[in-house]
Amino acid sequence: MIAHRQRFLAVSTALLAGALLPGTAPAQTFSVSRASIGGDGGTDYLAADTATGRVYVSRGTHVMVVDGATAKVVADIGDTPRVHGIAFAQHDGHGFTTNAGDSTSTMFDLASMAPIRKIHAGKDGLDGIMYDDATDKILTIDHSRPDGTAVVIDAKSGDVVATIALTGRGPEGGVSDGKGRIFINLEDKNAIDVVDSKTWKVVATWPIAPCEEPTGIAMDRATNRIFAGCSDTSVVVDATSGKVVAKLTNGDGVDALGWDAGEKLIYIPAGRDGTVTVYHEDSADRYTKIATVKTMPGVKTIAVDEKRHVAYGFTPEYGPAPAPAAGEPAPPPSRFPRRGPVIGTDFFTITH
Repeated sequence: MIAHRQRFLAVSTALLAGALLPGTAPAQTFSVSRASIGGDGGTDYLAADTATGRVYVSRGTHVMVVDGATAKVVADIGDTPRVHGIAFAQHDGHGFTTNAGDSTSTMFDLASMAPIRKIHAGKDGLDGIMYDDATDKILTIDHSRPDGTAVVIDAKSGDVVATIALTGRGPEGGVSDGKGRIFINLEDKNAIDVVDSKTWKVVATWPIAPCEEPTGIAMDRATNRIFAGCSDTSVVVDATSGKVVAKLTNGDGVDALGWDAGEKLIYIPAGRDGTVTVYHEDSADRYTKIATVKTMPGVKTIAVDEKRHVAYGFTPEYGPAPAPAAGEPAPPPSRFPRRGPVIGTDFFTITH
């Protein structure tokens, strides 16, 4: 079948290196490798397991497990209806998913990748997911009504221990500072909720203009800076004060971002534009754009393996959308391109 054809394409993308200030990143070259991994279903988040080099790809009703070095599928985790995200608790040897279709999280063994149990985690809208190493807890981030929630799961036992009431209807990504604070993007409020992990209560909500529709999130604990992925302009936030200290222009259609602490690189994918914008953190409040790497429309999320310094993206490849029927108006513009039939399943590896 065309959708399952195997192909591999390597593209070198030279970085745009202008006059660099002292302490900024040197010129680099990024390589993009592309392979078809087959499989069925749409996609949302990816997650990279640095312990094994495996990449977990959400596919609507199942999760494909891919060897990052070879792009070969090594396992498949089923019964994950409307799966969105995957997170790991390496200390416990467990992985977790968010399944919006039945409001559960699938807990699985990281060694065998076999499911262990399904955990009821919220009442609807399970989307983002994160691990807090300070408490050894998994948080599912849910688009509940009237406002979102985050359900706290013990990463060892799989038991639900708390539910956090958030302040917006559209919570997305979350990240921990490892010291008792968790930060969760609110897509509908252009803000970040700050959660105290001792009480599991929201203690502050920070507006982060000019960011619009914040989704993906990452953090540099060394500089105490939060990176929030936003449409057109992402932002860097001081994790003590909530102040926006830098603005990062990027493509349109951002739904996640990646951070490589060792290389001090931020990867911001744009699903509408089919690009990944790469920034170097020169200092806590200064950032240099060093590349706009071409992928393809649909690559809106990304996962970074910080041990191997590789970033991964994925998208089903769609043919042209069908034209409107005679006499019907054209559909309005949307955040992501309209889709025709699936003609491929593309796994991207970005190295430098």
